Amino acid sequence: MPRTDAPLFIVLNEGAGREDAADVQQTIERVLREGGRTHQVMLAGGGRDLAAVARAAVEAARGCGGIVVAAGGDGTINTVANAVMGSGCAMGVLPQGTFNYFGRTHGIPQDTAEATRLLLTGVPQPVQVGLVNDHAFLVNASLGLYPQLLEDREAYKQRFGRSRWVAWWAAAVSMLQAYRPLRLELASGGQARSIRTPTLFVGNNALQLEQIGIAQASAVSQRALVAITLRPVGTLAMAWLMLRGAFGQLGEAGDVFSFAFDTLSVRPAAPLGRRRIKVATDGEVFRLRAPLLFRVAPQPLMLIKPPAEAA
Repeated sequence: MPRTDAPLFIVLNEGAGREDAADVQQTIERVLREGGRTHQVMLAGGGRDLAAVARAAVEAARGCGGIVVAAGGDGTINTVANAVMGSGCAMGVLPQGTFNYFGRTHGIPQDTAEATRLLLTGVPQPVQVGLVNDHAFLVNASLGLYPQLLEDREAYKQRFGRSRWVAWWAAAVSMLQAYRPLRLELASGGQARSIRTPTLFVGNNALQLEQIGIAQASAVSQRALVAITLRPVGTLAMAWLMLRGAFGQLGEAGDVFSFAFDTLSVRPAAPLGRRRIKVATDGEVFRLRAPLLFRVAPQPLMLIKPPAEAA
């Protein structure tokens, strides 16, 4: 349990969010000065590697019993969480992204000043973390069509700005393009099956799963993850699935299959073999070597959240 006056080491992603990074930094520092809290804002972006800044923040916090804080979108939070996991440090969040599923799920205000004040009054509480080949994810992980969608979305944001409307438009364009289904071999709970699917999506966030209408959303609160796959469909059917998801009815579609699990092994069928596969975790895309193993992390992340009576 960190001290109530534990120093705060804030990793601020200058490229995240719709607000100007300088304004965000000024707000954070003003609130913490008014609260009399020792802190250091560590800027990432603009040539400064986010993962390296996150590791430096963890080392500084470990040396003085401090708390590491991520200021950015879900991708920034993911990077900082991967640095924090196993360090013994607690973590705070100042949401700055487009959707902010993680912050919204855990009662963290979307307003920067309010979220910063929570760092002064909140208490560390355990939060479930998902793993794919030992890489942590807090909201979701996926392969196939969804990582491509995220890359396309980032390109659209660079051109048209960061907003939910831009994100939705980019997703629509990506999902209506031609795609090649994946051939995957899945193994979970002693059962194995082979599937063809445009994407495999693994959720660790009940709010996101509820919004698209997945019946197993509550399993996330019971130390489980939720997998979603789609049958290969044509363009019109994909558009119909998108609409069902927007209205919270995706789980009712006949072309959608979802299930909760503790561990899930995913192996691409030949000829991919053990080649590296493009995987997205919390909006960040990278490559991992197959087979992929999805599971719940044995140790939770200690997150600064509102006290139970105020949540």
